[in-house]
This record gives sequence, structure tokens and C-alpha cells, in this order.
Amino acid sequence: MTERKPPGVPFESWADKQIRDAQRRGEFDALPGAGEPLPTDIESPYDELWWIKRKMAREGLAALPPALALRKEAEDALVAAYAAPSERIVRQIITDVNVKIREMMFKPPPGPPLGKKPYDVEEVVREWRQRRAAATPEGAPG
Repeated sequence: MTERKPPGVPFESWADKQIRDAQRRGEFDALPGAGEPLPTDIESPYDELWWIKRKMAREGLAALPPALALRKEAEDALVAAYAAPSERIVRQIITDVNVKIREMMFKPPPGPPLGKKPYDVEEVVREWRQRRAAATPEGAPG
């Protein structure tokens, strides 16, 4: 604990002495970020929520409204379905995302409308088969 500033000593001199003493004791030697460059966003306009945004980015979180988050999830599910190794997995991926889409269609959350309807599982499977056939070399087992 630092001592109190003695009466009659200018505050700046007292603070400078505290810093010099701490430097001599090595209290600043192992601080996080020592020797690293300043963040590149240092010249950006000040944002009160900078620390929240940085933490969310670090943790891989998004702050989308529920409908937009589900829209993104549905698009990702379709991509995953087309890349799936089996028809059973295609059906499972699309069925799972359709449950969420239907739920949001009938119980809309606050925010913008979803703007998505459930996928036609048979249509996705048909497209998956066509893509798989196009990617499989002739004569190779599919």
C-alpha cells in the first residue's frame, strides 16, 4: 500500500516519486502487454462499448437479433447439409433447422422478421445428390 502524500509536497512530485520507486522495485516489469505494439484501433473514434465488442470477438459471440441469428444459422445449415457425407445427416441437419424456423415463424421474437420459410427436405436431398454426383469421379463408388 502506498503511503499518503505528505503535507506541503506538491502532488506531481509525490506521484513521480511513487512511480520511480515502483520502477526501481520492478513492479512494472511483467505487466501484460509490455513490449507489444499499441492496438491498431488506437486512432479510431472512441466507442463506449469497445471492451464488450472486443470480448465478444474473443469469445466468438455475435449480437444479432434472434431472427437474423436464425437466418444466418439456416444459411450455414444449408451449406453444411450440402457438404454432409450421408443422406441421413443431410436430413437431420435440415430437419433440425426447420424446427427452429417453424418455431420462430409461429412465435416471432422482437426485431426484424425472419424472412425464411422451412426448407423442403426432399429438395435439399435432391440437390445434395446432384452436387455429390458432380463431385464424384466417374466410376468411383459414391
